[in-house]
Parts: sequence; structure tokens; C-alpha cells
Amino acid sequence: MTTAEAHAAPPLKTTLLLAIPAILIGAVTAIVLIVLSGAADWLQGQIWQTIPAALGLDDTSTWWTFGVLTLTGLVVGLIVWLVPGHAGPDPATTGLVADPLPLRMLPGLAAVLVIGLAGGVSLGPENPIIAINCALMVAAATRFWPSMPIPLAVMLSAAGTIGALFGTPVGAALVFTGIVGMTVGGGTLWDKLFLPLVSAGTGSVVMAIFGGPTLSVTVPAFETPQLMDLVSGTAVGVVAVLLGLVGVYLFPVLHRVFHVVANPVIPLTVAGALLGVLGVIGGPDTLFKGLTQMQDLVASADGMSAWQLVAITLIKLAALLIAATAGFRGGRIFPAVFLGVALGLAASTLFDGIQPSLAISAGVLGFVLVVARDGWLALFMAVVTVADIAVLPLLCIIILPLWLLVTRQPPMLITAKQAAQPASQPNDVGSDRAAV
Repeated sequence: MTTAEAHAAPPLKTTLLLAIPAILIGAVTAIVLIVLSGAADWLQGQIWQTIPAALGLDDTSTWWTFGVLTLTGLVVGLIVWLVPGHAGPDPATTGLVADPLPLRMLPGLAAVLVIGLAGGVSLGPENPIIAINCALMVAAATRFWPSMPIPLAVMLSAAGTIGALFGTPVGAALVFTGIVGMTVGGGTLWDKLFLPLVSAGTGSVVMAIFGGPTLSVTVPAFETPQLMDLVSGTAVGVVAVLLGLVGVYLFPVLHRVFHVVANPVIPLTVAGALLGVLGVIGGPDTLFKGLTQMQDLVASADGMSAWQLVAITLIKLAALLIAATAGFRGGRIFPAVFLGVALGLAASTLFDGIQPSLAISAGVLGFVLVVARDGWLALFMAVVTVADIAVLPLLCIIILPLWLLVTRQPPMLITAKQAAQPASQPNDVGSDRAAV
């Protein structure tokens, strides 16, 4: 086979035929996201507004916040324990896109996702939604398009879901650029991205029709960049990375602590109570996945001190670590965006010379880089959060030292070896790294 043949694009007919299921997959993944998000929003309204109003209670009162989070942990623990399939694998052991799950796991996974989102757990919907959509679409493709490879079905499902989650196919394209670029196959990078973009574009359009969430905050536009902006932006990004890496090294420690007891009911209930305590201390902005809360935080930041914003950042980081290691089903990217917003607001409040748009985008860049380990996704989320393309040139430089800090560090993920390790044994991540 010649070099030209090895890199030849797939036949046009094949691409066009596969575009049909790609469109359908993108539409269905967006609909699944809309349904599950709508169910979570309705339940959240009942829990935090309707019921306390009927009881004559304040929905932000200490005991209501503590009680709801504790009960959420108890209910999620019971579902994980009792429902067939155990509501999917331990979320601390899976990344954004993983192998498709058996269909029997989906009802339990959907239930704990909706309950966790509604109850105020500090995790996003991205990982479970992608897992649910991948399982459904792989099953559908196996039956209706048996010629479609399973990895392609997984890629199209994840792309459609990411497009719907972020409201644009650009995020999916950036996520899959590195993945498909390393795969063996004919054609250019754009040939390989064509079908994922079809699915992601369809998902984002369907989500826009039904009114998707807003991923950006309202801050003053970034003014003409100065050399000092590069220094201050890098400083904020470095602090975000260092805080994120503290979370990375605490991640396996907390995971072992919460998994001392095999039955998930006890650790999840305890974790729910801890999240309730953190919610009481940090206030409503530190609860839930973080998208609405980061907008509320920006709106109220003028009346807060820099140290209050730092405290909110640390409380949210603690809530994210507890929720993700205890067994609540959810993703870590959306809370990482909130962390970046909170840290950026603290930096711009503490130092008048740092423009809020740059400080926030640099904070998001650092935290998402640590959590997702994807530079393209981190840049995308940083720019989208402030909705200001003017910060992009600086961020493209700021990310370089940040990546050097991150690239040799362990991910915020529990490996199979760590998951199987008894709680009484010390974590050997450090010894492994020393051996390397």
C-alpha cells in the first residue's frame, strides 16, 4: 500500500450514508440531555422551592440545606446499593468518555444523576449523560446499523452530547481532535472529524431550539492587552493549577476513606452530610453543578471581599472532591469552571490591575486543564465562560507554562490499581512517580 492510499479519505458515499445516523444520534443525544436535565430542574424546584414554601420554611436555612444534602446522599446510596446494575461504575474511575455500559445500568444511573443534580451535589451532568447516550446509541447502532463500528458509535454519541452540553460543536471538535488524530485511518484530520461534527452540530442545534443553558458570565469586555496582563493572567492560572493539583493528590486519599465501608449507603450519606455542612458555610452558590451559581456569584461579587471569594473557591473545591470520591454520579468539568470563575473574581477584587475577564478566563483555564487534561477543551471553556475572544491570544501563551506544571502530574482519576487497593495500604502514586 502506498502512502497516498494509506492516507486516502473514506469514500464519499460511505461518509454520506453514515451522516444519516450521525444526524439521528446527535438529535437523540440532545433529547436525552433535555429530558434528564428537565427532570432534574423540576425536582430541584420541588425540593428547594415548592416544599419549603408549603412548610413555611426558608429554602436556604441551615437545617434545610443540611437535611436535603444528607437525604440526597442516603437516597443515592440506597439506589446504588439496591438497583440492578448498581447505577454504573464508580465515577471516580471513569473519564469524560468511557466504554459503553450495559443497558441494565442506565435506569439506576439516570435516577442517581437526576437526584444528585436536584439535591445540590457539586457535580455536573456531563459524564453520566455521555455514558447513558453512548450505551443507548451503541445498542441502537448494533441493531439498526450493524456495519457501524462500535468505537464510531461511541464517538458520535459523545460528540452529540458534548455539542448539546456546550451549545456548540466546537467543544466536541476540540475534544476529539487529539483522539482521532492518534487513531489509524485514512483521510485528513477533518475527514476523521466530519461525522463527529455532524453529530455535535445536530446536538447543539436541537439544544438551542429547546433553550440550552448559558455557559458564560457577564463581565466587562477585555481591553487592549498589556505586558502586565500576561504576567497577571499567568499568575492566576498558576494558582488555579496548584489548587487543582492539591485536589488531585487528595483525590485517592478521600476515595480510600469513603470506600473503607463496602456498602455505599453509609459513605454516601456521610458525604451528603458533609456537603450539607459545606453548603451551609459557603451558601447556595457553592451547591449544584455551578453554571447558574457562577452567574449569581458574578452578579453579587461587588459586595464581597476577595477573601470571601477565596473561601467560596476552597469550599467548592472541597465539595467537588467529596462528591466525586464518595460515589455520587456526575462530572467534574462544570464545577471546575465555577472554581475558575470564583478564583478569577477573587484575584480581580484583590488586585485592581487585573481585568475580570482575563482573571476569570485564566482561572477557568487552570482548573479545567487539571481536571480534564485537555488543553483544547481548557482553552475553549476559558473563552466561552467570559464570551470574549479578545482574551484568546493571551490564553494561548498562558497555557504553555500551565501545561508544563500539569503534564507530568497524575490525573484526577482513580486507576484500577488504586480502586482495588485496600484502605489500610498507603497510596503508591508517589512511589510510582518516584520510580519513573
